[in-house]
Amino acid sequence: MTLADELRALPKAELHQHLDGALRPETAVELAASVGMPLTLDEARRRMVGPKRCRNQAELLAYFDLPLALLQTAESLERAAAELVEDMARDGVRYAEVRWAPRLHLERGLSVTAVISAVASGIARASTKPARQLPVVGLIVTAIRSHPPAANVELAHTAVEFGWPVIGFDLAGPEADWPAPPHAAAFNAARGGGLGLTAHAGEVPGLGRIREVLAFGLTRIAHGVTAAGDPAIMALLRQRGVTLDMCPTSNVQAGIVRSLGRHPLAALHRAGVSVTISTDDRTVSATTLSAELARTAEALHLSDDELATIALNSFKRTFAPAAIIRPLSAAATRSWKAWQAARLTG
Repeated sequence: MTLADELRALPKAELHQHLDGALRPETAVELAASVGMPLTLDEARRRMVGPKRCRNQAELLAYFDLPLALLQTAESLERAAAELVEDMARDGVRYAEVRWAPRLHLERGLSVTAVISAVASGIARASTKPARQLPVVGLIVTAIRSHPPAANVELAHTAVEFGWPVIGFDLAGPEADWPAPPHAAAFNAARGGGLGLTAHAGEVPGLGRIREVLAFGLTRIAHGVTAAGDPAIMALLRQRGVTLDMCPTSNVQAGIVRSLGRHPLAALHRAGVSVTISTDDRTVSATTLSAELARTAEALHLSDDELATIALNSFKRTFAPAAIIRPLSAAATRSWKAWQAARLTG
C-alpha cells in the first residue's frame, strides 16, 4: 500500500479548491455536446490538464478557458459542483471549501445570484445520493483582479446577502499585471458581512503582492510561496496568525517553484508559519488531496508528525462555524493519531 492509499482512508480537509479547475474531462465532453461544440475526451484532457511546468502563472491560467466556456448555465454549474463533492468524498475529504468566480459565468445570461445558487444547489444535490461519507462544503466567492473594483464591491455584497453555504471572499486572477489595492472596498464589504477573507498572492516573483493583500486584514493567503524568502514577512505572518493555503503541484506548474523537492512549505512550517496543503485544481494539476499530501511529504521528507500536523491544521483554519468544524476536527485528530501510532508499531 502506498502512502497515498493510506492517506485516502484518513479524514481530511481541503481549503483551496477551484470549481472550474476540477471539472471532469468526461463531463466537459458531454457539456460541449449539449451546446454543439465538437470535443473529444483526448482534446478535453489536452486543454484542461496542465503540463508539469509552465513558463508562468499566466500560461497555467489558460487551462481554465475550456471549463469556463462550458460552465455558463445553472445546470452545468450544478452538475460540476455535485461531481466535485462526489470526487472529494471518494478521496476521504470530510470538509472542503470550494471557490470560484461567479462573474466569470455570466456569458449566457445568468446573474451573480443565480450562479451562486446553482453551485449551492449542486452541493445540496450531491448530499441526496447514496454514497460514502460526503464532506461538509462551504463556498468561497472569488473576485477577479482585472474586474472593475465597483463590480467586485457589488459581488461582495451579494455574497454576504446569500448566506450559508457562502462563508468566504477571495481575490484571484493574473497577479503580475493587476494589483490588489483597488479592491480594498470589496474586502471591507465582505468583512463587514462576516465572511472569512483570503486572497491569492505569491505566485509571481517578489513580495509586493503578499504585502498588498496583508493590508486587507485577511487570515489566509492562497499560495504565498514567495513569503519563504523574507524573514520580515514570515514574522508578520506568524504575528497575525495568517495561514498559507499552499498547493505544491500547482505551484510547480505555475513556474514559481522549480520542483516539488524545492517547495518552501516544509521550511515555512518549521519556521512556525501556519500552512495547509490543497490541490488547487484537481483536474488542471491531475491530483487528489491524498496524492498531494503523499507526494509533498515524500519530496520534502516530512515526518509523520509534520504531515499529520499540517493535515489537521486545515481543520483549524477553516471559515466554517465552530459548531460545524469542531466535531469533524476531533474525529480527524483521532484518526490521524491512530495512523501515526500504527506507523510507529508497524
